Amino acid sequence: MSEELEFLEPEEQDLYEHLRLVVDKGQSLLRIDKFLMHKVENASRNRIQNAIEAGSVLVNEKPVKSSYKVKPLDVISVVLPHPPRDTEVYPENIPLNIIYEDDDVLMLNKPAGMVVHPGYNNYTGTLVNGLVYHFQQLPQLPGNDGRPGLVHRIDKDTSGLLLISKNEKSMAYLAKQFFDHSIARKYNALVWGDLAEDGTVSGYIGRSLRDRRVMDIYDDEDKGKWSVTHYKVLERFGYVTLIECQLETGRTHQIRAHMQHIGHPLFNDATYGGDKILKGTVFSKYRQFIDNCFEIIPRQALHARSLGFVHPSTREFIHFESDLPEDFQGVLAKWRSYTAANRPEEA
Repeated sequence: MSEELEFLEPEEQDLYEHLRLVVDKGQSLLRIDKFLMHKVENASRNRIQNAIEAGSVLVNEKPVKSSYKVKPLDVISVVLPHPPRDTEVYPENIPLNIIYEDDDVLMLNKPAGMVVHPGYNNYTGTLVNGLVYHFQQLPQLPGNDGRPGLVHRIDKDTSGLLLISKNEKSMAYLAKQFFDHSIARKYNALVWGDLAEDGTVSGYIGRSLRDRRVMDIYDDEDKGKWSVTHYKVLERFGYVTLIECQLETGRTHQIRAHMQHIGHPLFNDATYGGDKILKGTVFSKYRQFIDNCFEIIPRQALHARSLGFVHPSTREFIHFESDLPEDFQGVLAKWRSYTAANRPEEA
């Protein structure tokens, strides 16, 4: 499901089915609360356990306890006293920064702070709401309900290029390129620490066992999907480094999780620990400088800088670039001034 289930205790009234699934034949015995954690997006284990205790989770039409072990071909349903939320995406007149458009594709420059598609706590005001307003017949792929035209996405607080498909043919063609990892994508990121040289981060990326809102990197292929990020140093500021990241794969939070994994979280990335001083001096003047930087760019310093792909109709490779937004340029200017006046080894 694309939305987090609102688990409420059923009352003496009609119940509505919000989720129904049949367990795979090859499923091993697993507690139902753990099983549902992997099936219900954004639902915590505690929330699932509360729903089970309230009798909202049925297996083969009967309520079960959290300790119930899911078996192959079990029919699991979640029933709640209110009907499922209307999943239709309603058009909204939201300005879109379109940098290229033809009959097949649309290239957008997404500002930081804009959610790409409707989801839990963000059912309106998203990029998709704006797309539906401006383009009435955007295509959808199976399993991509509520996300018309989207063949990929970038995080809410990441700025930059986003490719949209305008018809079924181009959507299928572009989706295959993303699946095959043949799309050329580069990002600019400001990270904590002085990166000594260019490099590559790889590993299996999956949900953290401690916090499902973030991604971790594992050595075990059963715990995630293979991911590869190549990075190149563009400019050093002593305590932070501006890098270019080239994605070989495109996983959720890939760059953010990869850089945190090697000890260089993105500057001001609250989710991955970059929103505090990780490198630098103990002087109050430096702390004030960092606070000023965080005010200039109140989000992770990540920008989808370039995107290239083979056009679905012309079959020619086309490439787009997006300038760094004002907040990103502003924080870089701040660091350039600081390092010019304070050599890190003397600060």
